[in-house]
Order: sequence, then C-alpha cells, then structure tokens
Amino acid sequence: MEKQPLQLDEKRFPLFHKVRNSREIKIYIEEQNKSLHALGFTEHGFAHIGVVTERTGYILDTLGLDDHTIDLALTAAWMHDLGNVVNRVDHSQSGALMSFYLLDKMGVPAEDIAPIIRAIGNHDEGSGVPVSDIAAALIIADKSDVRRSRVVDEEGKEYDIHDRVNYSVKTSKLKINQDKTAIKLKLEVDTRYSEIGEYFEIFMERMLLCRKAAGFLHMEFHLIINEQTLL
Repeated sequence: MEKQPLQLDEKRFPLFHKVRNSREIKIYIEEQNKSLHALGFTEHGFAHIGVVTERTGYILDTLGLDDHTIDLALTAAWMHDLGNVVNRVDHSQSGALMSFYLLDKMGVPAEDIAPIIRAIGNHDEGSGVPVSDIAAALIIADKSDVRRSRVVDEEGKEYDIHDRVNYSVKTSKLKINQDKTAIKLKLEVDTRYSEIGEYFEIFMERMLLCRKAAGFLHMEFHLIINEQTLL
C-alpha cells in the first residue's frame, strides 16, 4: 500500500506553522526569488519551497522519525533559501545566519535552532555535507526538485542549459521503496528539449550529494530517467 502524503497539521508541527505564517519570512522568500530571477535562475519561490518542504517531510516521516524532528526539518526546508536575498554565493551559510536571527527573535530555544541552521548551512552542493538526518533529507528534497514549471517563461527569452533541462522534465517523483533501503528519483524527460546528457552536465554534483545524503540515512539513491536507471 502506498504511503499517504504527510498532513502538515498545526498541532503536530507548531514551529513550522509559525514560520510559514511569518510576514517577515514571507517577504524574504519573495525578495530572494526576485534576486535569482534577475540573475536568470529558475524559480526559487513558494512553489520550490513547497516541493522541498513536502519532500523533506515525506522522507523523514517514511523513515519513522518523531514529530518534533520533522517539525524542525519542515522549518529548515521552508527557510533554506533565504540567503539568496544576500547573494547567491554562499547562500546556504548566509541563510543559516538569517534563520538563526529570525528564530532567536521568535523565542525558539537554542536546542531547536541548532539542528535547523546546521541543515540549512549544509544544503548546497558547493560545500554541503549530510551532517544530520534533517540535513540529509533537505539535501535530497532540494536537489531533486527539477520540473518544467521552474522555468520562468518570458517571451523572447533564450533558454540556457538549466532552463532546457528543467523544461524537459515532464514528471518528477521521489519515492522510498517498501523496505526503506533505497530512495528513487524518477524523471520523465522529453528529449526534444534537452538531451539526457545535459542533465548530468549540470546536475551530476547534486546527484552525487544526494547519494551521499541517502547513505547517511542508510539508503541507496537511484536516478531513473525514462525508465532507465542511470545512477
């Protein structure tokens, strides 16, 4: 039987709901997405954050972690890209510092802030390491979000390789097998828009980090494109 989606109930995950409803955090999310849009990046707004949050929760809930840990993980996922409002370079570290300030101001205790900023500070492939269950789940959730709707469609825009690869992905599914020994990213790619080789050209480092993160969670990571297992 397929596992039902995790219900993000406010009683189960109170900190996540507090953060998601924060006016300040909403503004920072909107502004960081504007910055990346100006730089020509794919969508990093509420749609991306929603996917990452849902997948982070799915991974840890499926693996049987407790509600408090999942609450911290959902919070980390919702805040993970705030640092882009400062600069894309080292955004995971600046985002961790911003998250510390915002959570501390909310009165969140240090023992809860620490695992959140540890995960945020380690989610990027440039310097990230799966240093905790939360960090590992966030890495996989973030790096697996490739989909057509992330491409910002502008008339007359010339798509670069990142746009082409994302636009080529018709469906994207992340699933843990029944034995909880493997996590699989299954993509359906329309090769009219991008060759499969281009996916590896820009995403290989991310997929290798996903494999490392899955290993931290005692699972294998498999990338399956058009029913062919490639990693």
